[in-house]
Amino acid sequence: VHILDRDGVLSDELYTVANRINMNISTIKKAFYLLVGIGFGCTLQAVEPQKDVTDNYRNNRYPLLQKPLIELPLGSIKPQGWLREMLIRQKNGATGQMDTLYPLVMGERNGWLGGDGDQWERGPYWIDGLLPLAYILDDKELKAKVQPWIEWALQSQREDGFFGPAKDYPGEPGLQRDNSHDWWPRMVMLKILQQYYSATNDERIITFMTKYFRYQLNTLPQKPLGHWSFWAEFRACDNLQAVYWLYNLTGEAFLLELGHLLHQQSYSFVDMVNRGDLRRICTIHCVNLAQGIKEPIIYYQQDTNPKYIDAVKRGFQDIRQFHGQPQGMYGGDEALHGNNPTQGSELCAAVELMYSLEKMVEITGDIDFADHLERIAFNALPTQISDDFMTKQYFQQPNQIMVTRHRRNFDQDHEGTDITFGTLTGYPCCFSNMHQGWPKFTQHLWYATPDNGIAAFTYSPSEVTAKVGNNVSVVISEDTYYPMDNRISFTIKEVKNKTKQVEFPLHLRIPKWCKRAEIIVNGKAEQYIEGGRIAVINRIWKRNDNVELHLPMEVSTSTWYENAVTIERGPLVYALKIKENWKKENLNNSWYGPHYYQVTSSEPWNYGLVDFDRSQVNKIAQVSIDSQKQQSIFPWNQENAPIEIKMKARLIPTWTVYNEMAGPQPFSFCNGAEGEEQEITLIPYGCTTLRISEFPIVGK
Repeated sequence: VHILDRDGVLSDELYTVANRINMNISTIKKAFYLLVGIGFGCTLQAVEPQKDVTDNYRNNRYPLLQKPLIELPLGSIKPQGWLREMLIRQKNGATGQMDTLYPLVMGERNGWLGGDGDQWERGPYWIDGLLPLAYILDDKELKAKVQPWIEWALQSQREDGFFGPAKDYPGEPGLQRDNSHDWWPRMVMLKILQQYYSATNDERIITFMTKYFRYQLNTLPQKPLGHWSFWAEFRACDNLQAVYWLYNLTGEAFLLELGHLLHQQSYSFVDMVNRGDLRRICTIHCVNLAQGIKEPIIYYQQDTNPKYIDAVKRGFQDIRQFHGQPQGMYGGDEALHGNNPTQGSELCAAVELMYSLEKMVEITGDIDFADHLERIAFNALPTQISDDFMTKQYFQQPNQIMVTRHRRNFDQDHEGTDITFGTLTGYPCCFSNMHQGWPKFTQHLWYATPDNGIAAFTYSPSEVTAKVGNNVSVVISEDTYYPMDNRISFTIKEVKNKTKQVEFPLHLRIPKWCKRAEIIVNGKAEQYIEGGRIAVINRIWKRNDNVELHLPMEVSTSTWYENAVTIERGPLVYALKIKENWKKENLNNSWYGPHYYQVTSSEPWNYGLVDFDRSQVNKIAQVSIDSQKQQSIFPWNQENAPIEIKMKARLIPTWTVYNEMAGPQPFSFCNGAEGEEQEITLIPYGCTTLRISEFPIVGK
């Protein structure tokens, strides 16, 4: 059953409401199946009920809430174009060789391989990104690196269900090995085992997790989540989602009892929002926030009280107002630290918030979450990891005028290395955890839908193999340079049945930043759709059928700290193009790795945008697109940036360097500009290292 607005399109609100109805959708389909002719001049029409229509993929089992989107098996979605290049760089970079780059922790001594070394989160962090990368690329070498971690975890399980490292050791520099029983690192391993089952259907995982969850149900009353550390309380949602995942496979009632218990013992993000904690600084660790904010929505599947959805929505509103940064993140270095554009944003928080948004999208179908996910993926993530995927920044700054070793005004300091590019610079958690970002983003580009269709919910070049209609396998390609282009082409490459055709609905998200999208089917312009809706195209599909989705991108503005203005276009944020001078600096006998890279420039950065009518910015801004660079296999650096926006600006002499950062942000409107108007060049934020992304406004 589809709920449609007057244009025959699922609105964001109605889409969410429709899927909150807690009933067995497959039963409805078997009784009466509505096929939707969306727009295209067609009217909604009932047809004969289809016989023997079954769910192609497992949705939530009763009494859990039916999800509007269903994750596909790992390996179903293959990256293409620039996204494949990104994953190949991961394979050839740090992700594929952490055991040699970081042998102290990732080598044979690791406790998750049975050794006496690191017993805590860093080893599982690496595998949580390496495993999906290995199976998405179908890479034998990477799979071979993963397998020992899987096998040791399975073999470590005791008769009572406990698994993993079980012996504490005396402290040793650079290792975390004195808290082996902590619940938290096992939550990461549960995610790993879920993904492994998704890719391989290894039944050992079901038996293993069933035993462990029985152990948790028996043990948590005496040794609750916070018994060994507070981390498990804040991150219990990763444990909880694994419990629901197993319940959907086995239906064992004790898992729902465990779900309630985990929720009760976890940190209450609903109470946090209601107290106004997100309106103040230093109230929560930035990564705990990124991971834990999904807990109310994970639990909402079991308890459909609207307060859980409401709390998360209000939480994001508070984050945006009091701590928000233009690239989709927030000031958190490591504690939550306000919205000054020189505050840091931790890389771990970026990849964890992406994963949280991916799970919340699946449960709610909410377009806001999908838009936010793309904002982080296309802005924050590319800039914080080097092009060769060998080094990273622990923190990034929205206004970042020099990347040097220096003690800045961050909550945490690691001998001034926090924004330099290195392996272990800052703190080594991010070097261990950064690997999950792009593989999991790839895994969540496409979802199955309860109407036996398929949904493209976030966009990047890819190819998906999935079952649709009455259990028919299809291959669909998504050809695009998005987000560097506004056109996305979907082509049915294969229909694997006797008739070579199949009827199913194709769901397409229309981002809220898009005022009016166009859908073209087989060369014919069929429908114009406002942003913030789900387009559902239901028809009989055959090989080479094509859908073109055109998402016009207009230049727009957003307002941030001290009334500063950021220039945006589509899902991309734009920042000042500043010449970058990279220099390698060696470190001797340092816990921060063998070397780091600093980045500086002699060019001016202290510009204010000349005052303009915000409503007319799309006419005022001069956009130029280099079609050759747009087709680049790797557009994510200054040299290859395919889009430039020219704006009028003036220098602000009183806006100077402070503590090797952009000094205090001038309040807008700023009267301190001097000299003639100049034309400055902005490029996509994700292509920059040095930048100004929040600009003061000055007079003409």
